[in-house]
Amino acid sequence: MLVQRRVNIRAMKHEEERLFRLGLLLAGGGSRIRRQMAAVPTGGDIGEALTAEQAPRALLQTARELATAEAPTVLDRATGAGWRWVVPSDDEFPELLGTITDPPLGLFVRGKVSSAKAVAIVGSRKATPYGRQVARLLGEELAGAGVIVISGMARGIDESAHRGALTVGGSSWAVWGAGPDRVYPPEHRELAEELAENGALLTEYLPGTPPRRHHFPERNRILAGLAVAVVVVEAAARSGALVTARLAVEEGREVLAVPGNIFSEVSVGPNTLIRVGARPLLTPRDLFDAIGVTPESEQQVKPDDGLLRYIPAGEALTADDIAARAQVDVAAVTSDLMELELAGSVQRGPDGRYARARGAPADESAR
Repeated sequence: MLVQRRVNIRAMKHEEERLFRLGLLLAGGGSRIRRQMAAVPTGGDIGEALTAEQAPRALLQTARELATAEAPTVLDRATGAGWRWVVPSDDEFPELLGTITDPPLGLFVRGKVSSAKAVAIVGSRKATPYGRQVARLLGEELAGAGVIVISGMARGIDESAHRGALTVGGSSWAVWGAGPDRVYPPEHRELAEELAENGALLTEYLPGTPPRRHHFPERNRILAGLAVAVVVVEAAARSGALVTARLAVEEGREVLAVPGNIFSEVSVGPNTLIRVGARPLLTPRDLFDAIGVTPESEQQVKPDDGLLRYIPAGEALTADDIAARAQVDVAAVTSDLMELELAGSVQRGPDGRYARARGAPADESAR
């Protein structure tokens, strides 16, 4: 009986915290309140802690009133639309996000949030075909290795990264800069449904909140906070992607950048990041090395699996390079590469380099 009573008390306190956090959000609690909440010890009295931190008394009083008067209605509306309100004390709340200096008061979530490693892929809405191809490839490779692909569901790089992950049946999360009932951009409604089914949609904004300009840089701290690494594919000199990269650095996350055409406006961002110390991303292997993940295709390679295991996805190598990796004679490699090319497993570029054909299995043997 005593144990059950303690469980009930903890459950009541937890529910009070959930409602109070939502009340703070309804009352307009911003970055200052969020940072003060982050400093409250687990299990501590939130009201007393915020008062000790000299949080505005009027705001706290309003939040308490709204937690009782309006928060339950907001939760009912969100639940009816398939969303749930998740706070840091919930098991479902992403642990990594809770460690940043300005964590959200809570998140509206639709879909499934897991504890798997996640990488954020960000970039320009005005992406080039090259940028879209790179973002999609990275989304495919990461999702295929069981890594969650995170982005903002915007046009361009974001969309390509999400679709790459979904193509291979992986998980992808979109972090919104609007309320849970406001799909933005509106033409991505179908994409949002796919993400909710195969990953998750997340936002810290209340239902009914439109996608205001200042929401997106604020949203970017959540993108950076959820991920172990941030990849900038294409970005102009002043862009949200660079804001995300800066926030990632401040939180101790790895930042990688894809080098681009020096004559392209959307290459200024990643090229500048590389110049100031970001890790260049030349192949998917660079990213896997940075986050300490070995793709499943490489884990399952056997000693006699042939030349394909020496040609990682996304890389283009000369016959000499492949022979050196395989530690065999170049003449033998050339013959085997010809057979692989005829079989459609590799493709030879105009420069004579060989790349794995899309869809080629990692365990195909040289004949």
